[in-house]
Amino acid sequence: MSDPTRELWTIDICADHLGIKESSARSLLSRRDVERVDTIRHPISGRPLARYPADEVRAVAADRRPGRRTDRP
Repeated sequence: MSDPTRELWTIDICADHLGIKESSARSLLSRRDVERVDTIRHPISGRPLARYPADEVRAVAADRRPGRRTDRP
């Protein structure tokens, strides 16, 4: 069970924080082993929205080097 006080972000918020497209954010988080915590339903459209731990997304953002590919060391 997840911690109810843990801050969770949907992929659109993650992508905005990382400064990349949603599809790129999904790929980056997957490569960095950031797993989704749960899935909720969008309140209007009903589409599923994965949520990720904000602290882990912030750590990925801090570790990124501008102008370098993130899939290579």
